[in-house]
Amino acid sequence: MSLFGKLFGTGSKGGKSPTPQEAVQRLRETEEMLAKKQDFLEKKIEQELITAKKNGTKNKRAALQALKRKKRYEKQLAQIDGTLSTIEFQREALENANTNTEVLKNMGFAAKAMKAAHENMDIDKVDDLMAEITEQQEVAQEISDVISRPVGFGEDYDEDELMAELEELEQEELDKNLLEIGGTEDVSLPSVPSTSLPAKPGVMTQKNGL
Repeated sequence: MSLFGKLFGTGSKGGKSPTPQEAVQRLRETEEMLAKKQDFLEKKIEQELITAKKNGTKNKRAALQALKRKKRYEKQLAQIDGTLSTIEFQREALENANTNTEVLKNMGFAAKAMKAAHENMDIDKVDDLMAEITEQQEVAQEISDVISRPVGFGEDYDEDELMAELEELEQEELDKNLLEIGGTEDVSLPSVPSTSLPAKPGVMTQKNGL
């Protein structure tokens, strides 16, 4: 049995060490106990100080005894403060160790899972697969480019000939319109007055003599 086991009875029959959680719980309980001891000593120090002030002029012996007790309590309080600092440091170290243990345990678990996932994978086969995927992507891109390219369904026309034919059609249409306008246009002449002109004077006299 270890020295700590002999002093505090932490050892077990099977020699099994306490878990970090158990040790942390024990340290917390010790901290609570020492904190209560601190409160008790602080109250005792305050009482001895009151006693010393009260008997300072009346009973110096009692006042000196109160101050001596006050000094002892203060020394105990200082020792408890130091003990609490040590326990706090040890508890934090245990908590960190426990955290690191859990982290490493989970990382080991994840590493095993990753190993199992990659167990049936061959890096050479993966490279071949990626090369094949890249090749197929390039083929798909070429197909998309061909499909999106304008096509003439296999017919090739001369652009100049088409423009010349279009100009002929436009000229024919223009001539047709001019002919239709010329055939249907009605040109009306000004009307001539229907009243008779007056006869010459000599002619009129002869007619009257008859």
